[in-house]
Amino acid sequence: MSRWRVRGKGHERERLAALAGEASADAAVAMEAATQADLAGETAEAIQPERAEEPAPPQAPPDLTAAAFFDVDNTMMMGASIFHFARGLAARKYFTTSDLAGFAWQQMKFRVGGRESRDGVQSSREQALSFVAGRTVDEMVAVGEEIYDELMADKIWAGTRALAQMHLDAGQRVWLVTATPVELAAIIARRLGLNGALGTVAESVDGVFTGRLVGDLLHGRAKAHAVRALAAREGLNLRRCTAYSDSQNDVPMLSVVGTAVAVNPDAGLREIARARQWEIRDFRTGRKAAKIGVPSVLGAGAVAGAVAAGLAYRRRAA
Repeated sequence: MSRWRVRGKGHERERLAALAGEASADAAVAMEAATQADLAGETAEAIQPERAEEPAPPQAPPDLTAAAFFDVDNTMMMGASIFHFARGLAARKYFTTSDLAGFAWQQMKFRVGGRESRDGVQSSREQALSFVAGRTVDEMVAVGEEIYDELMADKIWAGTRALAQMHLDAGQRVWLVTATPVELAAIIARRLGLNGALGTVAESVDGVFTGRLVGDLLHGRAKAHAVRALAAREGLNLRRCTAYSDSQNDVPMLSVVGTAVAVNPDAGLREIARARQWEIRDFRTGRKAAKIGVPSVLGAGAVAGAVAAGLAYRRRAA
């Protein structure tokens, strides 16, 4: 293969990563604005002038140029959020449990085998979210709310949640950054009382998913693009921001902020964190904790997950 073609493919991947980051930042800003509007409406309705209220505890003044960014899988939550979501979908007959098992086996082989291949990333990108084609955004959000309560709420790492609260108490905004679909990521962020989420954006027309992605999965360098894009929109000083992750794949995101923290790190990230003198926080217990629950799906599989890769697996097995 010629050097020109290699550079061409690399440029295209970077273009798609940048497009994914921009789309994710736009979605995060829009969702945060909608949430604030909803909260303002609820607060107005709840006001009862005739009833004395307890004074609210003093809050730190807003720190408008600093923020924190948290990866989700194995950083904020035990295991892979998309896999928990897939379990809930399988229980609701969106696809079969054998599809789910096939996906889990493929991801376990990937985890043991190491790095993802470029062909694998491309294949998963093409398949990702094809499962939701023709379904409404509202339907998937409603199902996601139910599944969070059933399968995710008790998977949150208390230590990581406390770190996020520390930033909120300091008046800083906190966003999740994940390859998980942005609608699911936003549910997790909202339930945790965070400001919002950067996630993979699936194309929708008139409130119905087309089954295509906007750009690429929010993975690797795409996360870094998303953080930069959000910082530009929100007026953040990235040197004053902090990022948290468990995965070596998130080194690009960790490298664009002033403070990087490795949380429950994989072997690769632990080595990099030590070399760069990044802080390391590990909330797991025991040497085997790195494989707790379903392994984190590093990269492409995280979004393709069981919502699309399970179907692909069934087609291959047929």
